[in-house]
Amino acid sequence: MPTFQQTPLPRRRDMADTPTGGPQSRSEKRHQSHIGSTYAAFIKHLCEVGKLDAGLAECAAVSVINALLHRIQPGEAKDLQAQLPRKLLDFLPKEDGSKPRRMLGKSREDFFRAVAEDLRKDVSEVEPIVRAVFQGLREHISEGEAEDVESNLSKDLQDLWRRTQ
Repeated sequence: MPTFQQTPLPRRRDMADTPTGGPQSRSEKRHQSHIGSTYAAFIKHLCEVGKLDAGLAECAAVSVINALLHRIQPGEAKDLQAQLPRKLLDFLPKEDGSKPRRMLGKSREDFFRAVAEDLRKDVSEVEPIVRAVFQGLREHISEGEAEDVESNLSKDLQDLWRRTQ
């Protein structure tokens, strides 16, 4: 009878539950699950903060963040995007140069108008929605990033951004 020291150890297999080159490894599945759960948590938080239904929260997040990204410096926009849930980035319009970038004014009213147009709501209805997204966003990103975003906004939007702290 072989002793413990003489018993050959089984060959270690790859930890992935699918073969290399297969549809998805376990780590890829975990990564995708994390991406989805981070996005879901962000949207759930917006629903709670703004008392919004999930569908409106998703549309509002895309609209408000897209409008915000168009009002800050390109380098700062990239920094902000780096802190957003990855799945949310998939929903943001891509700037591929094939069509002209939507021209957006810098004022608070212009911002509300752009969001209202995206959400097909009256301009008078969107301020609480914008506030909810700003608040959820501020709570999701670092304080330093929040300050950088604020410094890129017009004075009236800075005021709105600050009031969501």
